[in-house]
Amino acid sequence: MRRVLAYGAAVLLAGWILVPIWFVVVGAFSTADSVYSYPLAAWPDWSLESMRFFVTSAGVPQALLSSVVVALLTGVLTLLLAAPAGYALARFVFPGASAYRLTVLATRAFPVVVLSIPLAVFFLQWGIYDTVWGVAFMHTALALPFVVLMVAGVFAGVPVDIEEAAQIFGCSRVGAFRRAVVPNAAPGLAAAGTFAVLLSYNEVFAASILTLQEPTLPVFVLTGLTQAPLPFRYAGALFLLAPAFLFILLIRKRLIGVGGPTLR
Repeated sequence: MRRVLAYGAAVLLAGWILVPIWFVVVGAFSTADSVYSYPLAAWPDWSLESMRFFVTSAGVPQALLSSVVVALLTGVLTLLLAAPAGYALARFVFPGASAYRLTVLATRAFPVVVLSIPLAVFFLQWGIYDTVWGVAFMHTALALPFVVLMVAGVFAGVPVDIEEAAQIFGCSRVGAFRRAVVPNAAPGLAAAGTFAVLLSYNEVFAASILTLQEPTLPVFVLTGLTQAPLPFRYAGALFLLAPAFLFILLIRKRLIGVGGPTLR
């Protein structure tokens, strides 16, 4: 009986998540007439009309390119900064380590809205306002606390013996980290990087403050949401949802276990 209830709850939860996503897909791949019909058909006559309308709308290609560039920059910058910090938390014992972890996470509790005006002024002074670099730096700051703790857990799962064996065979501390630790931590690092990329791609508030002429795709869709027709909304929603699924499909093999290649 408990198993039946558990499976029933799982099916209900999956339906609660997947049914709205399915109707977004249906609306994005329907004709304009089908989108405005009520109720929306669960299996319509498939068409690329709505997607073509969205992609060819003025400003969408540039906004999509900006989102992709910002997300990739955020992923790279976040991993470059989080890897050393996470490694230090995982490998070195120092007084106040637990408090430091809590402090790192507590930085995300500070509301971004309070920093919005000072950040805009600072970016204007440095000449990076309304640029992909400015938004990427901000998104890196938003993702870094979570990714540092994620990476620390990943490195903690890599046995110290592997690193010590690499040093015995002639590797320096940095060489052991690069040749022994990183390959074994690759699945977890991929997951952490994916988290940073997806957070950046879907972030709206900071990007809306730090961009004016070069908005990211979420900002562009949000600003025109009230005036946009339904096909534009459905296609825009799909463009914002699709990267999460695509990234998971691309790195799903990397996410199976935190182990990886072992040192030989």
